[in-house]
Amino acid sequence: MHLEPKQIVKALTAGVLVSLFAVPQSLVAEASNHLVSPADLQKAAVDASQKRQQNLDTLNGFLSSDKAQKALASAHMNPQEVQKAVAGLSDDELAQLATRANKAQADFAAGNMSDHDLLIILIAVAALILIIVAVH
Repeated sequence: MHLEPKQIVKALTAGVLVSLFAVPQSLVAEASNHLVSPADLQKAAVDASQKRQQNLDTLNGFLSSDKAQKALASAHMNPQEVQKAVAGLSDDELAQLATRANKAQADFAAGNMSDHDLLIILIAVAALILIIVAVH
């Protein structure tokens, strides 16, 4: 059996049309909406890395203050051990503790809390860091 060129063209056209109508257009449109460009992924990774570093700096600054060092010493905690443990926290844990540290510093600076309150918060944050790292 020998096919003529017209028959081949008709068969190919029919095959293409069937393929086009068999795949729902909403599926094709949906697939294109979910594509993430490599530049977007890289930007998100850089943003997350910068945010983590900012939170690390905040928490380490909070824990390295003179008052924090004295509070940790009075609670028989090793300040270097606590600061090393900070690096082992997840991004979420780090963000939560950095937020609490910022709030405590702001409250202390505004006179909303005493030295004693700040010391209790420092010890609680340090203990929480050590517990989180120990559980991981």
